[in-house]
Amino acid sequence: MNVTIVDYNSGNISSVINSFTEVAKGTVNLEVTSDLNKIKSSDKVVLPGQGSFKSCIDALNSINGLTDILNEFVINKKKPLFGICVGLQMFADVGYEETETKGLGWIPGKVSKIDNKNGEYKLPHIGWNQINIVKDSKIFKDVENNSHMYFVHSYEFIPEDKDVISATTDYSSKVVCSVEKDNILGTQFHPEKSDKIGLKIIKNFINI
Repeated sequence: MNVTIVDYNSGNISSVINSFTEVAKGTVNLEVTSDLNKIKSSDKVVLPGQGSFKSCIDALNSINGLTDILNEFVINKKKPLFGICVGLQMFADVGYEETETKGLGWIPGKVSKIDNKNGEYKLPHIGWNQINIVKDSKIFKDVENNSHMYFVHSYEFIPEDKDVISATTDYSSKVVCSVEKDNILGTQFHPEKSDKIGLKIIKNFINI
């Protein structure tokens, strides 16, 4: 089985690569690439994202044909894709970080700044926080509710259809921290920085 981590120059993804390499060793063929043919022929794709919504969308769009290949992979072929942090946020129709920016439009919704209650809550939301699993999800197999995951973000994905939400975390409000819609999965937290439970989530994705 071929699993591809999309490397589109969106910041440092070494911890993502290291974690997936650790979980995948001896079982799957892991590629880190922006090569369109390799992405197209993959069985599963990982879409990381660091920095702002706009910078990640711009970086995706700067590689000619990449968004088309991802659309075909996800929408037409319905193969599993896992978005991490801004990788998840880009599923939305639109994001409002820096400026209004069109997203990939895979899951209707928007990405807005977390309401910090007039400074009561610090932004970015950094560090360990508990997740509340709200529906069965393929990536939460054998993961206990209220497990702690590692977060770094100031913006949150607000999907129109609440049924796609698989987990939330409490930070000023119930912030969406995981979604699943058919073959499209994503986490706002960083599984690659969330110790053994994070590795379990990565393994669950690889095992889908």
